[in-house]
Amino acid sequence: MRSVAMQTLYQIDVADLWEHEQLWDIIQESLYRLAEGIEDISYIKEVISGVLEHRTQIDEAISKYATGWVVETIAPVERNILRLAIYEIDYYQDTDIPPKVAINEAIELAKAFSGPAAGKFVNGILGGLYKAKEAVSV
Repeated sequence: MRSVAMQTLYQIDVADLWEHEQLWDIIQESLYRLAEGIEDISYIKEVISGVLEHRTQIDEAISKYATGWVVETIAPVERNILRLAIYEIDYYQDTDIPPKVAINEAIELAKAFSGPAAGKFVNGILGGLYKAKEAVSV
């Protein structure tokens, strides 16, 4: 299901549809194709909606932990994997997805869609975010 959410976010991003007046119609069409056979797509819709709502703050977090990178120059696949994972870590209210699970799943998505180097890149950024959050909560 994460891969469907990430692919949908990727489509929105590369076509620059963030402000499109019919964005949810486009998302529904994408989900119809990508989520075929998935009975409950509520998680997918929730995380897409959450990333849309918090994209500015999420991109600020990416900028903070992607030292030397500008968000717009990060490859779209990795950028949207990071957005999804940061949404899960910082905003998603489901205790079944602890931060370490969100990070691990993001790394696996990056490897599957981009390759081993992308997994390391995503791990570095999300690892920095996680360590900072842990330091604050101690």
